Amino acid sequence: MSSPFHGVVVQDIDPALFPLVPPGSAGGVRPRPYSRMYGGIAVPVSDTNAAGRAEMPASAGEPAPGAAPPGAAAGPAAGGLRLMAVHAHPDDESSKGAATMVHYARAGVDVMVATLTGGERGDILNKAMDLPEVRASLPRIRREEMARAREILGVRQQFLGFVDSGLPEGDPLPPLPDGCFALQKLEDAAQPLVALVREFRPHVILTYDENGGYPHPDHVKTHEVAVEAFDAAADPDRYPGCGAPWQPLKLYYFATFHKARITALHQEMERRGLDSPYAEWLANWEDPPKGRRELEITTRIPCADYFGIRDQALLAHATQIDPESSWFAIPLQVSAAAWPTEDYHRARSLVDTGLPEDDLFAGIRERVSR
Repeated sequence: MSSPFHGVVVQDIDPALFPLVPPGSAGGVRPRPYSRMYGGIAVPVSDTNAAGRAEMPASAGEPAPGAAPPGAAAGPAAGGLRLMAVHAHPDDESSKGAATMVHYARAGVDVMVATLTGGERGDILNKAMDLPEVRASLPRIRREEMARAREILGVRQQFLGFVDSGLPEGDPLPPLPDGCFALQKLEDAAQPLVALVREFRPHVILTYDENGGYPHPDHVKTHEVAVEAFDAAADPDRYPGCGAPWQPLKLYYFATFHKARITALHQEMERRGLDSPYAEWLANWEDPPKGRRELEITTRIPCADYFGIRDQALLAHATQIDPESSWFAIPLQVSAAAWPTEDYHRARSLVDTGLPEDDLFAGIRERVSR
């Protein structure tokens, strides 16, 4: 997937922003091992039902679409803090806020990833995985990659069963595929997330801003659905039959690739005598982004200790991540020194707490008995 936008807070794995860097180039990529996940699997092509929900048979030991992974029921653990990250596709959870989730999971917070689609229409962005047998089994493989990533991150995860809309390209843009997630009515798209919110009962929800972070139709729809669930889950008159009402207390938007962070990484690479992959990007940065509001950074979570785990979770999505790409061009020690936090915009808060924050649960911890 690629985006023509520069100067925006980008939320997806975008090869236009993370191009391939030849191995061995100065300051270049450090190759990392990864696992091919396809193995010779042959499965039917994904189908959809009348509501646009994905229907795929689960392999042995793997949950069906929308089901909790083995040993990870959606209900909350007894007591304690709960965090939910709402994403569009498998791999999004590993490229946005992954180290934050590990930070909180290691501290005893119950963390749930809600994945709206299966990524069925995603491109294969790793040339080593661009094989006929992989393309034929891509829906199944992406679910297997997600299972590996959630294990690495130490979080729970559920697919909510919608079908990837794909990223339309061209001028004019082609219509979206019938039955895809982005074309669902808001109430239909939000219902399974409302049910999951009421079952898991998160105190904090993370998702994308109103632009989706970048204008992928599934990301924009995910924003709409997450806001709807945040607002509606506590209303007993809305979404009847989806569980007992529950009110999340805070809603945050990911703020991942903002200019201050990219500039700091670029300058630290140059200070160490290394080639930065960001020079051209920064030279072409539009500030402020045309037609888009600048996303204020309100909350910075120190989590550099878990950047390595974040990278391993990314590599688990082998169809989406080339281990030799410039996604990994910044050494971990440079990232930790230049920008040791993952950053967020606090969009909603029902508790009193000042800004800036260094804890997603600021103002909530006092309310929750541990």
